[in-house]
Amino acid sequence: MDHVGGLLIDLDGTLFHGGRMIQGADLLIAALRKAGIPFMFVTNNSSRTPDNVAAHLCAMGIGAEAQEVCTSSLAAARYIAGESPGATVAILGEEGLIQACREAGLRLVSEAPEYVVQGIDRSFTYDSLAQASRWVRGGAKFVLTNPDLMLPSDDGVMPGAGSLGAAIEAASGIPPVVIGKPEAHLITYATSLMGIDPGEAVVVGDNMRTDISAGARAGCRTILVLTGLTTRDNLEDYRRLTGVEPDEICADLAELMVTLGV
Repeated sequence: MDHVGGLLIDLDGTLFHGGRMIQGADLLIAALRKAGIPFMFVTNNSSRTPDNVAAHLCAMGIGAEAQEVCTSSLAAARYIAGESPGATVAILGEEGLIQACREAGLRLVSEAPEYVVQGIDRSFTYDSLAQASRWVRGGAKFVLTNPDLMLPSDDGVMPGAGSLGAAIEAASGIPPVVIGKPEAHLITYATSLMGIDPGEAVVVGDNMRTDISAGARAGCRTILVLTGLTTRDNLEDYRRLTGVEPDEICADLAELMVTLGV
């Protein structure tokens, strides 16, 4: 693949599964650094700060720095700050979202917010659902970090940010602005951080419904790696479901390195 201005690399399913590195992920990142190809780690995960994400990668042996991480929380906070600098926000979320909103200059409030911004929130209750839906019905703009309905965990799957967002939407009757993949906001924010146009970027991921769809919507080229959710067996199903086609398909990270010429 020629003229790569930068890579936007998914994490879970692409570089690791939970706490286990996918074979070749460390070699890929080291090779990109040696070749001087810019990249960012781009994740829908809204709970972790960039420092947390980088530490998680490093613990598995994948070299990473916080400034190389772009999360849906960062993109959501910057989206709100871009629309309304210094806006008041009510947060239903965890450390990554709280820190991102503060660093974007937003004012965190518990009454009469201009925005309700929601990510994964493992302290979510009926009371928080009732309050959030009242705020949204009352005119607060509803921003959802990412639409993931389910998340993997050591005990099996658990509800994701999208499941909580669906409850708020049902209770308020108002859909959110969705920031994370498969929407384009997260991808275009990551390209802005890299100082490149979306057309210069290549999105690398394992999920046709999120990674590849988001890249296509943002106007990026895409590379699907068959290291996670999408496999040879279900690829045709995902093609029909999404209506998108990756620019390249790689069986594993070793083949990805050959495709990128690193």
